[in-house]
Amino acid sequence: MTEILLFHSALGLRPGVHAFADRLRGDGHTVHVPDFYDGRTFDDLTEGIAYRDQLGFDEIGRRATAHAQPLPADLVYLGFSLGAGPAQLLAQTRPGARGAILMHGALPSATFGAPWPAPVPLAVHTSVDDPWVDDEAARSLAAEAAVGDLHRYPGAGHLFTDPDLPDYDEAATTLAVGRIREFLARV
Repeated sequence: MTEILLFHSALGLRPGVHAFADRLRGDGHTVHVPDFYDGRTFDDLTEGIAYRDQLGFDEIGRRATAHAQPLPADLVYLGFSLGAGPAQLLAQTRPGARGAILMHGALPSATFGAPWPAPVPLAVHTSVDDPWVDDEAARSLAAEAAVGDLHRYPGAGHLFTDPDLPDYDEAATTLAVGRIREFLARV
């Protein structure tokens, strides 16, 4: 089975993130779910983003790297929205990554000073009309990977995999989980 490092969104380490991790654990995977918000959670995305901005991207990246440091190198990095950034950072810059799953977001590879490491499999999952996602970044990033999948789901829901949020879409979540299971079986 696979060892996964899963990063939360700007809303913090909410029950929906734990539930998603538990689904993967139920398949036999080891899933680490660090909290780079030190226990703070938010119900409103604007408040979560304000806290993200207070911490700063560099600090979030530092915290994510610190969480990864004691773990083996051959991880799959998985991130939700804000957490997609640290997952991408580590998959691009930490040698040995088995793969990356970016949920609800992706950044241009140049953000981290290097192209996507072609042998690292990548899957990006976003809603078709999500106003928070840079579609061009998601498309170009998926195209850089030798195995790069871009999965698009109907609608405009951002965090559509979190059952406690208004954007939750059960059908899209079921499809995404199935695709993630297939991805993990390949890596």
